Amino acid sequence: MELRISPVAPSSARAGEGRPVRIGIIAGETSGDLLGARLMKAIRRHLPEVRFEGIGGSEMQAEGCHSLFPMERLSVLGLTEILGRYFELRRLRAQLIAHFLVNPPDIFIGVDSPGFNLGVEEQLRRAGIATVHYVSPQVWAWRTWRVHKIRRAVDRILVLFPFEQGFYAKHDVQATFVGHPLADEIHGDDDPLPHRNRLKLDLKRPTVALLPGSRVSELKALADLFVETCQWLIARNPQLQFTIPFVNRRTRVLFEESIRRHQAWDLPITRFNGHSREVMAAADVVLLASGTATLEAMLVRRLMVVTYRVSRLSYWLMRAFSHISLYAMPNNLAGRHLVPELIQNDATPEKLGAAVECYLNRPLHAREALKTFEILAERLRGNASELAAQAVITVLQQHKTAAAAR
Repeated sequence: MELRISPVAPSSARAGEGRPVRIGIIAGETSGDLLGARLMKAIRRHLPEVRFEGIGGSEMQAEGCHSLFPMERLSVLGLTEILGRYFELRRLRAQLIAHFLVNPPDIFIGVDSPGFNLGVEEQLRRAGIATVHYVSPQVWAWRTWRVHKIRRAVDRILVLFPFEQGFYAKHDVQATFVGHPLADEIHGDDDPLPHRNRLKLDLKRPTVALLPGSRVSELKALADLFVETCQWLIARNPQLQFTIPFVNRRTRVLFEESIRRHQAWDLPITRFNGHSREVMAAADVVLLASGTATLEAMLVRRLMVVTYRVSRLSYWLMRAFSHISLYAMPNNLAGRHLVPELIQNDATPEKLGAAVECYLNRPLHAREALKTFEILAERLRGNASELAAQAVITVLQQHKTAAAAR
């Protein structure tokens, strides 16, 4: 099927000598759409007449991005889905590259989605167009050889975590640490009771939040483990209550199927549709899958036990290509085992339950972890969108200066 790019809407944007400032920008998923929208808004404060075009979702379009193609066509999760649409995505990328080569923007910004955006950036930079990538792929964690492509593709990469800037410096890539937008947005507290009250939970019962992941594959791998851990815990402490938020109906069904398999209908688990952040804030301890949720739990300032399980082949590949020994983001930020992380063979109900109990029974240990959470959160705060906008404008100015000198 032929993929068509709609014509660019006319704009009166002007900057300096009557020349329009055009920024190409592509986001491929919902989180990138939100990041892109905030960045666009911050850039517009410096360049009021700037115009944006590329691919964006509802948030970026609301900020004035002319989306040349629906963002949903890039929102692909999972290896099999990517392979199934490989040729379509390749054609789409070729069309976008051709469009920007014929209509060169002053600068191009790829927001996350490195598998798609780095290919665009590399071609545009080769043609003399300034490029910036916002949000580093986890090359510091595994498949480090990808840093060579990043070096070829970008004039600058904007990173969310301080240790990433040091990593790129070692590999001769210009990187700017801008902080994490979630840290600007989330300011946690030490008292779960008001949050528990809003969710209509029992205020007197110790509460454990369950976050086994947002993807179907994660629920398939972790639902039984989480249910068995709850059974282990409730047998030792009948006063506990559990909460779990679901991102959609499919993940809820998978968890309910696990409840039935274990005949665990009597477990005191309160279900929620969404509200994951509020559910974490209402808890004393969060049991969760490794991923972005660990950063959110840290920012909410809730104690956590982190786990993950994958197939044996996936785990072998992960270990073969991994360059880290710590998986949870709070541990990477702290540079040590700040929170328990029980991965693969260590992910058993007994070990997870014991780690949760340790937090519930050792308040001094818990208090020390919470203090460190706040120190780490402060390091990530500083108006990330504004710092990212300043970095983009700096690259734009440097590129203009270099072009004028040639």
